[in-house]
Amino acid sequence: MAIESLHALEKASENKDIFEVVLDSDCTDRGVSREASLEKMHALYAAIRRAREGYDPALHSASGMVGGDGAKMREYIQKGKTICGDYIGQVIAQALEMGESNACMKCIVAAPTAGSCGVLPAVLLPYQAREGLDDDAMVRAMYIAGAIGQVVAAKASIAGAAGGCQAEIGTASAMGAAALCYLGGGSAQAVCHAAAIAIKSMLGLVCDPIAGLVEVPCVKRNAAGAMIAMSSADMALAGIRSAVPPDEVILAMREVGDKMDVSLKETGVGGVAGTPFGQKIAEKMGVL
Repeated sequence: MAIESLHALEKASENKDIFEVVLDSDCTDRGVSREASLEKMHALYAAIRRAREGYDPALHSASGMVGGDGAKMREYIQKGKTICGDYIGQVIAQALEMGESNACMKCIVAAPTAGSCGVLPAVLLPYQAREGLDDDAMVRAMYIAGAIGQVVAAKASIAGAAGGCQAEIGTASAMGAAALCYLGGGSAQAVCHAAAIAIKSMLGLVCDPIAGLVEVPCVKRNAAGAMIAMSSADMALAGIRSAVPPDEVILAMREVGDKMDVSLKETGVGGVAGTPFGQKIAEKMGVL
């Protein structure tokens, strides 16, 4: 999807639904028909559904740090005592389950990366169930999410090794915020600002996986990213806008990533990876 900036996306959507703008761009960029493009996105959403259905709470990751927390969250929801409420509880559970599935080598959909694979499913699947939407609506939202990810990848980075976790969970949160805003009836401007608000909320987040594994703190950060996506979408739908233009926010993400120390960019050296516990796990896994 050759969309150069969020400003260009917003301008192109002034007299056309933003979904149609993104779909047309994808067809032109990849040289495929409308039907072929839609078929591929439907397949991706179906894969997200299968990943949800394939969650196994009995599985644990290679290090033993990850596994079963999604099931614990769902059990907690059943008690009716959640602080956030049942719906948000479902979002958290979905984010944990998808992240755990990735850590346990199950099939997931990278959105935009494997380490951030839990955010988009966490905001879309519970929303679809609550609102009774069909898959066509969700696929349209997937295009919106994809457009945001494409712009961030082009103007900054979606790799933790290049930009820290802000580039992975931060981008996923922006994608989720934009998708939810679109589903909520937001304008193209609202969609772009929802993404910007989400990115600003995660600016500076480091990538510090213990032993270099996509387990801790990665899985739980998916839940945090989903929460920020939801709040950002609601703010944008309320008419709240990012004071800093969306494209400038993305450039700020790139600047922060460039200035971030290498020990905090997926090297398994700094942050929680550098704690005594983190070093102990790294030694256990033969990384040190």
